[in-house]
Amino acid sequence: MSARRRTYWGVSVGILMVRTHFRRFAGDIGHAGTWPFPVQYRIVEAATPDRMTRMHEASLLEDFIAAGRELVAAGVDGITTTCGFLSLYQRELVEALRVPVATSALLQVPMVARLIAADRRVGILTFDGAALTGAYLANVGVPADTPVVGMPPDSEFVRAIKQGDDTVPFEVLRGEVVEAARALQRREPALGAIVCECTNLTPFSADIAAACGVPVYDAVSLVNWFHAGLRPRRFVQEG
Repeated sequence: MSARRRTYWGVSVGILMVRTHFRRFAGDIGHAGTWPFPVQYRIVEAATPDRMTRMHEASLLEDFIAAGRELVAAGVDGITTTCGFLSLYQRELVEALRVPVATSALLQVPMVARLIAADRRVGILTFDGAALTGAYLANVGVPADTPVVGMPPDSEFVRAIKQGDDTVPFEVLRGEVVEAARALQRREPALGAIVCECTNLTPFSADIAAACGVPVYDAVSLVNWFHAGLRPRRFVQEG
């Protein structure tokens, strides 16, 4: 990696960002203060919230490839994104960008399934439960019968993201997210862990874990793991 030509240095993770205007709280992938290491953002102008759940109908692949190539050419060593629905393009982005790519928190589902007992299930909390089907799951190895619950379409959470409203209080969003997580647990009594597809759910992961009593994995757990491979920690030896 050090032999590459770079415009900037010291930034390993590049983040392809959906063009949004809602408030991103600390813990969100789009809040730079979330990360204990530097990150570099690149907004994909054509990628708006309403298009992200319909990429199987109107592709945004070339837009994301172009933006990813700009980040790689400038100096990042790996690429992630601010929308879990980009699981649809996991393999295509890896092949096009030629660096490690982690499109979606959903990549963790197969691994998390192996961390819990065989009689327990991983459930997915998502922005849009009706849309998160088919290739969005299959392309990152998620079984089609995985329990999925989406945020209610009439929730402030969904409205704020779609309309770019940055005034919705944190407490309102937290209440809606925790209730959606409880709905997932009611639907799947054998729930053993939750993976949050939506990167905007991550500020509430601790609240979800406290309410449901199960481990919660999200975009933050994914990207911290991803970065650990790009920049392994060097330990100082004693003596």
